[in-house]
Amino acid sequence: MKNLLIIGAGPAGIFTALELIKQNAKYNITLVEQGHAVEKRMCPKFKTNECVHCKPYCNITSGFSGAGAFSDGKLSLKGYEVGGDLPKLLGGDFVQSLINYTDKIYLEFGADEEVSGAVETPEIREIRKSATIAGLKLVDCPVRHLGTEKAHNLYYSIEQFLIKNGVKILFDTNCDDLIVEDDECKGAIINGEKFFADKTIVATGRKGADWLENMCRKHNVDREAGVVDVGVRVEVRNEVMEKVNNALYESKLVGYPEPFRNKVRTFCQNPGGFVAQENYDNDLAVVNGHSFKELKSNNTNVALLCSHRFTYPFDDSIAYARKIGEMCNMLGDGHILVQRLGDIKAGKRTWQDELDRTNLTPTLKDAVAGDITAGIPYRTMISILNFIEQLDKVVPGFASDETLLYAPELKFYGNRIRMDENLNTNVKNLHCLGDASGWTRGLMMASAMGVHMARKLSKQDNDNV
Repeated sequence: MKNLLIIGAGPAGIFTALELIKQNAKYNITLVEQGHAVEKRMCPKFKTNECVHCKPYCNITSGFSGAGAFSDGKLSLKGYEVGGDLPKLLGGDFVQSLINYTDKIYLEFGADEEVSGAVETPEIREIRKSATIAGLKLVDCPVRHLGTEKAHNLYYSIEQFLIKNGVKILFDTNCDDLIVEDDECKGAIINGEKFFADKTIVATGRKGADWLENMCRKHNVDREAGVVDVGVRVEVRNEVMEKVNNALYESKLVGYPEPFRNKVRTFCQNPGGFVAQENYDNDLAVVNGHSFKELKSNNTNVALLCSHRFTYPFDDSIAYARKIGEMCNMLGDGHILVQRLGDIKAGKRTWQDELDRTNLTPTLKDAVAGDITAGIPYRTMISILNFIEQLDKVVPGFASDETLLYAPELKFYGNRIRMDENLNTNVKNLHCLGDASGWTRGLMMASAMGVHMARKLSKQDNDNV
C-alpha cells in the first residue's frame, strides 16, 4: 500500500481521508496536526472571561477540525459566489455537485437538517430590493448552521471514525519542512525526523497559510498573488438585525463602495452570538465571532471584510495583513480594540465609561476601548464606513452611533497555488488544499476540495492496478 501524508487536520485534510476510506482506496494515511484532538480543544476564556494565550497554540485556531469549524460552524451550500475560487478551477456545476455530496456526509455525522435561506420568501425579496436600491448585492446562499458546540460533537464523531478505520493521526505534532528533491516531494520533516510518503497533501488552513507560503518560496512551488481580507467585526443589538436574522440567519451582502471600489462583504453573521478572540503565531490577536445553538446573547455580530490583492513590487498579502494586526494589537496593549461608530464619525477614540452607558453591551468582555482608525489603513477604513452607510439602508439602525466595531478582523488566505484540475502542483506528488491553497474560503468549500482530492487519488490508484 502507498503512504499518504496529510499535513493539517482542518476540513480539507479531514475530508480527503474520509472520502479515501469511503472509496476503499489503498493508502496508509497519516494525518499530522499541530493542535489537539477535538475533544481536548477548549478555550479557557469561557471561564476566565479573558484570553490566557494558550501555549503552544491557540485552541480556537489549531486542532482537529481547524479554526473555522471550532469558531462557528456554518456550511454554505451554494458554491458559485461563496467560498472562494474553486469553481474557476473545476467548473461551477461540478463544484456544486461536490458540495451536495459533501453536505450529505455532514448530515451522516449529525449536522442539523435545518437550512436557512433555502426558500425565496417575501421577506427575502424585500431585503433584496433594499440591497439593490442601496447599491449592494444579496448573494443567494442557503446555510446550514452547525453551531460552535454542535460542530465540536460532529467533528469528534468524524475523528473517531477516521481512527477506527486505520488513519494514523499525530496530534500536537509539527511539520518542520517538506522534503523536495528534483522537483518531487518525497514527504516531510515531522518533529525533526524525516517522514517519507508517496503523496503529500498540505491542508494547513488559514492558520498555516504563512507557513505554506514559506514552503512555496523555499521549494519553488508555483503560485500567484492572492487576496487578503482586512476588516472589522460589527456588533449591534438583535433588534436591529431582527428582520434579516429571521429571514436569512446569515445575509451575504457584497458591495464596491466609493471612492476606491474595493470589494467589501459581510461574512460570518452570528445572530444572538458572541464576539471572540483567536490568536495566531507570535500572539497575534484577531477578532472573530461565535454562534451557539443553545447559548444566546442580546446581540448580533458580523464581519465586514475589505479585499486587497497585491502584485508588483509587493505581493506578500499575508505580511501586509499581519502588520495591520500588529498595529491594532499594539494600540490595544495586546487585546482586541473596540470603538463606537459614533466616535469614529466624530473623530475621537472611545472610552470605557462611554461603552458602559449605552444600550449595547459588548460580548467580548476584555476588548479595549480605543481608536481602531489609528490601526486600520485609510483605504480600508473608508471603504468599510461607506459600506456601513449602504447597509443602513437595508438594515435601519446598523449605522447608529452606538454600533460597535472591533479590530482587527483578518482572513489569511494563502497566495493561490497554481494547480490543474487534478490538483497537481508543479512539484510532483505535492498537493495543496483548502484555505491555505488560496482556492477556498470556508468550511464547505475546503471540505469539498478534500473530497475531490480523494477521488483523484483513488482513481489514480485504480488506474495503476
